[in-house]
Amino acid sequence: MATVEVVMPQMGESIAEGTVVKWHKKIGDQVQKDETLLEISTDKVDSEIPSPTSGTLKKILVEENETVEVQTVIAHIETEGNGEVQQEAQQEAPAEEKEPEPVEEAAEPKSEPSAAPAPKEDKPKDRFYSPLVLNIARKENVSMAELENVPGSGAGGRVTKKDILKYIEDKKAGKVEERPAPEPAAPQVEVSRDGVDVVAMDTMRKKIADHMVQSVKTSPHVSSVTEADMSRIYAFREKHKGTFEKREGFKLTYTPFMVDAVIKALKKYPMINASIEGDKILMKKYINIGVAVALENGLIVPVIKNADEKNLTGIARAVNDLAVRARNKKLNPEDVQGGTFTITNPGIFGNLWGTPIINQPQLAILGVGAIKKRPVVVDDMIAIKPMVYISMSYDHRLIDGALGGMFLQNVVENLENFDVKQNI
Repeated sequence: MATVEVVMPQMGESIAEGTVVKWHKKIGDQVQKDETLLEISTDKVDSEIPSPTSGTLKKILVEENETVEVQTVIAHIETEGNGEVQQEAQQEAPAEEKEPEPVEEAAEPKSEPSAAPAPKEDKPKDRFYSPLVLNIARKENVSMAELENVPGSGAGGRVTKKDILKYIEDKKAGKVEERPAPEPAAPQVEVSRDGVDVVAMDTMRKKIADHMVQSVKTSPHVSSVTEADMSRIYAFREKHKGTFEKREGFKLTYTPFMVDAVIKALKKYPMINASIEGDKILMKKYINIGVAVALENGLIVPVIKNADEKNLTGIARAVNDLAVRARNKKLNPEDVQGGTFTITNPGIFGNLWGTPIINQPQLAILGVGAIKKRPVVVDDMIAIKPMVYISMSYDHRLIDGALGGMFLQNVVENLENFDVKQNI
């Protein structure tokens, strides 16, 4: 028997510490190599951490909600042999799984209920999944909850590559029974007194709170609101969404169109893409667009790097990939760094508009409301149009109302004059 030390990983050069959010195994549990062992949170990203080896979890040295420096030993796993990954041969995928095959781009998480087949009663409680199966599941937006219910044809009910690919094919063909998405976990009450429940913030909520307070203290916020006629984009999307989803494997949403319109406006008004450092203005020659993604217990803003170098399809793929990995806790620290402008979408919840808080050290953030058909006046006549309210909060230290207003109106012009003849 040998002992393998599990350490707090360094999730990026600038990361100095991490917080244990949740242990997926308890002392005495068997764990397989690459199986999720715990979740950690840093000031950049939350991540699921796989086990470095197969064996028995013997000690947990850092409890949930504790924060320690990177490379600190947080657990011990007892293995057979000399402590190296000698069990790998036993856990390897069958011969047919050894060579990964290309898979399509990941499917975007949807607001509709997630799909999953009816669970088998004889399904193993703690399945082992080969790295290949986990990789395919991640790229195809199959959550761990779904994966637990995929029928396995391998030894002991194990899911093989053939099983996961068949499940994905059936899901895209609409042959998989839909199941309501799980409700977010209820907050854990620490104590109740005088009719008041005291609930502790989780790690992510603490960091969001600190970031928002810091932003308001740093930047004098000004907000402007306008509206856009989405008729051209609405018609374009209706025409192409079927073939797009069949080809790409995920739905064509309105977000890539918003990103595209913002990129064009940032090129025209580059000051909006800048940041402030002391009394200096940093003019960025690149455009990195952050797109806010709502999670069960918070919000994260992954970044599309060099977004101005992508066409509409490329933007859609990038948005989808980041959203999928954000919801599956597969983002890397670099995925949430370096943004120059952020887009958030309160409209996904049916809200008409909002006044978002600036994502520091950026200078502005765009809020997109719900797209709704309503009567508007066009050439002194009433017409029914798909309309959207768009708001922008910006840093009044550098962006005056005139610049902010012109930029916002240019976003509207880009949306309303969208080229419907382009390919996607």
